[in-house]
Amino acid sequence: MTTEHNLAVMHWGTYRVTTSEGTLTAIEPVEWDRNPSAIGQSLVDAVHGPSRIRRPAVRLGYLKQGRDSRHGRGKEPFVDVSWETALALVADELSRVKNTYGNGAFYAGSYGWSSAGRFHHAQSQLHRFFNQLGGYTGSTNTYSLAAAERLLPHIIGDLDVLQKQHTHWSSLAEHCEMFVAFGGLPLRNAQVNGGGANDHSLKHWLGQMQQNGTNFINVSPVKNDLSGVTNAEWLSLKPGTDTALLLALTHVLIEESLYNAEFVASHTVGFAQYKAYLLGEKDGQAKSPEWAAPLTGIAAEKIRSLARQMVAKRTMINIAWSLQRARQGEQTFWATVALAALIGQIGTLGGGLGFAYASTNLAGADRRTFSGPRFPAGQNAVSDKIPVARLSDMLLNPGGNYQFDGKDCQYPDIRVVYWAGGNAFHHHQDLNRLVEAWRQPDTVVVHEQYWTAQAKFADIVFPATTSLERSDIGSSSNDGFMIAMRQHIPAQGEARDDYAIFHALAERLGFGESFSEGRDAEAWIRFMYESSIPRAQADGIELPPFDEFWQRGKLEYARPDAPQIFLKAFRENPQASPLETPSGKIELFSQTVADFGYEECPGHPFWYEPDAQAQREMAARWPLHLLSSQPRTRLHSQYDQGSESRRTKVQGREPLWLHPEDAAARGVTEGSVVKVFNSRGAILAGVHLSEDIRPGVVQMSTGAWYDPQDSSQPNSLDKHGNPNVLTEDIGSSRLGQGCSAQSCWVEIAPWQGQLPDVTAFEPPPFVRAD
Repeated sequence: MTTEHNLAVMHWGTYRVTTSEGTLTAIEPVEWDRNPSAIGQSLVDAVHGPSRIRRPAVRLGYLKQGRDSRHGRGKEPFVDVSWETALALVADELSRVKNTYGNGAFYAGSYGWSSAGRFHHAQSQLHRFFNQLGGYTGSTNTYSLAAAERLLPHIIGDLDVLQKQHTHWSSLAEHCEMFVAFGGLPLRNAQVNGGGANDHSLKHWLGQMQQNGTNFINVSPVKNDLSGVTNAEWLSLKPGTDTALLLALTHVLIEESLYNAEFVASHTVGFAQYKAYLLGEKDGQAKSPEWAAPLTGIAAEKIRSLARQMVAKRTMINIAWSLQRARQGEQTFWATVALAALIGQIGTLGGGLGFAYASTNLAGADRRTFSGPRFPAGQNAVSDKIPVARLSDMLLNPGGNYQFDGKDCQYPDIRVVYWAGGNAFHHHQDLNRLVEAWRQPDTVVVHEQYWTAQAKFADIVFPATTSLERSDIGSSSNDGFMIAMRQHIPAQGEARDDYAIFHALAERLGFGESFSEGRDAEAWIRFMYESSIPRAQADGIELPPFDEFWQRGKLEYARPDAPQIFLKAFRENPQASPLETPSGKIELFSQTVADFGYEECPGHPFWYEPDAQAQREMAARWPLHLLSSQPRTRLHSQYDQGSESRRTKVQGREPLWLHPEDAAARGVTEGSVVKVFNSRGAILAGVHLSEDIRPGVVQMSTGAWYDPQDSSQPNSLDKHGNPNVLTEDIGSSRLGQGCSAQSCWVEIAPWQGQLPDVTAFEPPPFVRAD
């Protein structure tokens, strides 16, 4: 029996680990990974590096004055304390808030990306703890695609379910003649997966499709959004206008009678209402290519030509997650579904519809959907949840009213923010506003591995272990592997895993036994594995006994017997295999959404001109459209302090991609540092000039650790280059309440004077309490 005992699973890959006397010395990708991610190379210097949190710490003001010092968050030094002191402070505060305000006053924040391991999944650990404490205010949906997550159940089905049903790449390579990628197919995004990644196959399959003659169309302001295909056609449209282009393409199908009338009649509802809108019968404005051309920057004849080609060929239409992270982002996804429905190739070999091929290392993988072991989090007794992107609104407006997906809602009065996993100072928009909001609750507790901004702005910080410092199981839907993740190095300093921290708190609060169920971490890992065996069998997978799995170290499941085709059963018989929508069909018009009464979401794909006009007015003041993309050299903000991320910095700052024409107009040169600013704040960035970006558009990756020049002052300059200082904190619409990061306008200017030092990766100052 072959054994694999030196494997470590990360969100961005599986690696072979080399250690020496308890120190990590090398990381090498596994040989079966066809396009391994370089992000793993950041682990070697980061895990033992100076950014590591090594012992419990409490902000000085909180230690002396408690919750009355909350406005000192991010401004004051920290004090090293014992585990006993830190745990006692947190347990006492949780008891006080529960008894005084009730469990709805807890916001248990987490974003799930802390660990690829299925037991040490920080979000699940956090939720189990607070569920047993009596509940908590939680969040719903994601920063990544909340607008789509809320819209799609109304019109085609649950996005989590649909993504696992995507047509396999192997089928596309054989049958797809044209692949139209709205927002591109960025290789950088496909590096990662929620439960870990083993075989990065996107580059391989794009090469196979190109070799087999598939024509690729990259519809994006950025050419390298489809860098994996050498001969892709680039349609450089203006950011935020994809909906207009999609409406115009659909208008051509109707105007020229090119749409699949039989499929529309049998598999959709609401065609008459949508057709009337596209032809201008409601508002006097036909959504024609001539209407769309000045909005999108794409010539009317090119729009007509593309529509005709899409109908004539076996065409896959794909939309990237990023396009709905914008004002009215719901409409872009709805218009994409409608266009694919009218073309009528959904459920066919090589054609149809895709939601974010390449957004993770998941969609289209020809692997089984089995996700692996699960840690039982229990049930939350508090029903209130906020849209995740409305975090600042909630903290700044306790008791405030808002509308969301057809409901009238009210923000809770949050007294404790408890965060384990993820980084709000990365994901959230308008960080200066978040800083103000973050100082409102009584207490902020954070589990962290490194001194990120979120840790520096906390009251009590628990040092958490990394994946290399504990045992676990690596497994992910559509990945095809299960890996025994053995502990490779000792915990650094006094770090503990999240389970140990929550168990210690649960014991102090009187429910330690129910939280642990009498199991330590090793017993939980065995229990979770054995509990997953029946689910694996239902998916056609026979798992060996746990001891055999742990000894072998790696399992690879047999691939499915036949390639998967998205919504094939629905196409063949919509009555026998209906969609999970009110009608059981694709809803081109949704009466449910129309009944919400939202002006911006009238019940069908829609171009909301008042918001478009507001964007044009913004552009008149701030002429550059800022796009914030996923990074190439890290996952979100994870391991920004590592070597792989640092090597791409420009004079220590996050790079900003800029067209040479825009640079020349502002006296900016390659490799220089610029100030990027708007009414919400200012950041420094290093310049990278490229003709692969549309003039009038600039692009930065998210995830540079927030580094204010003077955190004691409001709206301080961020020295390092986090674009979320500049993005607007406003919902996509009342329907989805997703983030609107891509609707952002800025100006840039050369930085004059001495550059301030980047201190993002340094620990905060420490003092003695006495």
